[in-house]
Amino acid sequence: VQLQASGGGLVQAGGSLRLSCEASGRTSSTYAISWFRQVPGEDREFVAGISWSGGGTYYGDSVKGRFTMSGDNAKNTVYLQMNSLKPEDTAVYYCAARVGRASLTRPTLVEYWGQGTQVTVSS
Repeated sequence: VQLQASGGGLVQAGGSLRLSCEASGRTSSTYAISWFRQVPGEDREFVAGISWSGGGTYYGDSVKGRFTMSGDNAKNTVYLQMNSLKPEDTAVYYCAARVGRASLTRPTLVEYWGQGTQVTVSS
């Protein structure tokens, strides 16, 4: 499975961005797809996840109520709508996937990584 992330950029605090992650390759299987983020010198942090088979979404505590993850099966694409952005949301955001239905919240369980997309929130 190949993952292509896009949609990052520079935004002022309080603004919004939408990230996209398009999957290609063996997309007929059941996957859990998640977004992680990383700032230099720190570990990758779980942001949000979704089960490709139609399961629910789940979020990291730092983004609950502000970020919304959704998926479009026809386009093999998931989205991360980020609202009320804060400077501390600044990071490189990565989409990631793992075969199966289990929630994907730990970077060590990721089987496929997309390239990162930079999100910068200015104060």
